[in-house]
Amino acid sequence: MKSILLLSIMLLMFSSGFSASEGNTEKSNTPAELLGQLQVKDSHIVDQQGKPVQLAGMSLFWSQWIGKYYNYDCIKWLRDDWQCSVVRAAMAVGPGGYAQHPGKELEKVETVIEAAIDLGIYVIVDFHEHNAENYLNEALAFFGHIAKKYGQHPNIIYEIYNEPLKISWSKVIKPYSEKVITAIREHDPDNIIACGTPMWSQKVDEAALDPIDDANMVYVLHFYAGTHGKELMEAGNKAIEKGLCLMVTEYGTTEANGDGRVYEAETQQWYNWMDQHKISHCNWSVADKNEASAALVAGASPKGGWTENDIKPSGKLVRKELQKKWNQLFPQ
Repeated sequence: MKSILLLSIMLLMFSSGFSASEGNTEKSNTPAELLGQLQVKDSHIVDQQGKPVQLAGMSLFWSQWIGKYYNYDCIKWLRDDWQCSVVRAAMAVGPGGYAQHPGKELEKVETVIEAAIDLGIYVIVDFHEHNAENYLNEALAFFGHIAKKYGQHPNIIYEIYNEPLKISWSKVIKPYSEKVITAIREHDPDNIIACGTPMWSQKVDEAALDPIDDANMVYVLHFYAGTHGKELMEAGNKAIEKGLCLMVTEYGTTEANGDGRVYEAETQQWYNWMDQHKISHCNWSVADKNEASAALVAGASPKGGWTENDIKPSGKLVRKELQKKWNQLFPQ
């Protein structure tokens, strides 16, 4: 009788994919399963084991203008084919965005968040506004809601201010950020918060002189390879030397206006620099707009399934890099 019972238990264990010798060492199939709860340590984003990690993915376009890609099928395609470990939901606040249509824009963002959680990738929830200090009440309501509803999931990264203009870090951006951070931390003590820096998120060295008192803060650096080069990398180096953890939540392979040619060699120099410092990054953008930085040709399906003919030169360059980064996470 005992032999029959033991045989039954063993058969049940094997049929469920569990073996006595493997225990809980089942292979992780998604970035969130593999990396778990992220945190900031020694100027790096680290995984649940304390090892530096580098997320790589795509940013969606301004939600009020090209919102058709804010859907589950698109996010799944970005994970499965482009092999994104992170996506960025760029929720517009200003003209036609959250400030005027909060329910409509919130629904788009929540669709992306829930897709990312289900698919096991990370999601940057971006308050996509150049004058966020003028929308403090909206930011408090938005991030308080998101943190309360989704903060228990390790997939969430909060980007509380996209590309501040030429304004003071200490007098404007930091005080705004501290108020929003308080609203987030009331519900979510753990997930990473990203804050933009002066001059379209380039003056990270200025932020390094007066950092925010939060253990899991990253500071945002944006670049466009056709416009920004060694000088901006040096500003990044100075910030890192002073202990800041940087994240490139948006970059382009083109000039800063989003157009012109694709600067392949210059983009590769940026990839090398980000690899050196293990800096996570998202490319601008998942869009079919008539500009060089948009990854897709006009009319590309909102649900993914894109062929080579649907992808523009910038998209092809970035997709290759994303697949490379995925293979580093999940080596064959």
